[in-house]
Amino acid sequence: MSFHASIITLYPDAFPGPLGVSILERARQDGLWRLETVDLRAHGLGKHRQVDDKPAGGGPGLVIRPDVAAAALDTLMPGARPVLYPSPRGQPFTYAQAREWAAGPGLVFFCGRFEGLDQRVIEQRQMLEVSLGDFVLAGGEIAAMAILEATLRLIPGVAGNQSSIEDESFSRGLLEYPHYTLPRAWEN
Repeated sequence: MSFHASIITLYPDAFPGPLGVSILERARQDGLWRLETVDLRAHGLGKHRQVDDKPAGGGPGLVIRPDVAAAALDTLMPGARPVLYPSPRGQPFTYAQAREWAAGPGLVFFCGRFEGLDQRVIEQRQMLEVSLGDFVLAGGEIAAMAILEATLRLIPGVAGNQSSIEDESFSRGLLEYPHYTLPRAWEN
């Protein structure tokens, strides 16, 4: 069984992006993982496929509607796969999580936009909010790619040399030492 990554996004053309090159693309071609994108707009409402609305409490921006988000999520039937919502409010993403998720059946990502996703769907679908740090991106796509890359490279067979995975930064909780190559003397 291969690792199954599903991405719900308003921008499915953003994928695979950097996940479609180098060792990750080879691993995908070899069947070690697969990628599925779901266009959130396909679940939008009305003639214009609306996915968002004004915040109920007022304020600027738009919020992704829970009925639209739930419809998209429910098409995936994530089963044992965790459903992640990249968000600056979430728990910090860690190497330990990547290692745990790499050993599982895969991940589902909901990539938010605008002011975010209606809190009710986050709670009702038991989504895990995960943060890459104390900053805001325009959407969750880049965060999803970063989390996926960190996770996919830990799947056995993805990296060309498994020992490089076992002896790298954070594999034992610490940063790795500096690296050097030839020539031995460079700029004095």
